[in-house]
Amino acid sequence: MKNALIKTLNSFKETFPIILGMLFLISFVLVAIPKTFYTTIFTGNKFIDPFVGALFGSISGGNPITSFIIGGELLKQGISLLAITAFILAWVTVGVIQFPAESLMLGKRFAITRNIVSFLMAIVIAVLTVITLLII
Repeated sequence: MKNALIKTLNSFKETFPIILGMLFLISFVLVAIPKTFYTTIFTGNKFIDPFVGALFGSISGGNPITSFIIGGELLKQGISLLAITAFILAWVTVGVIQFPAESLMLGKRFAITRNIVSFLMAIVIAVLTVITLLII
């Protein structure tokens, strides 16, 4: 029991600086990129916008509550639901900013694979979500 506690504390001490840096970087991105920036990156193209949304969602990264607020603002500004859905899904599931911590704790191969699959699935799920909403 004592050995497990010591190993856990040592592991936490090793990863804490990376996690702290990741949190600072996420906070910086949230403050540095204004909400209006996102309206300039979407073209209105149904094939390009989900990719762009997933790409910028991956880079931005953050918590779901913030993504819903940004998504609502983008919807008010005329951005397609397809692009917003891909953006929100990638924002929450893909972790470009969190990659160093994830690769350290779970392995580089796992982190790369998980991020690629999450990116692609953000686009697929966005398309399926919008198709489902149009059918209903």
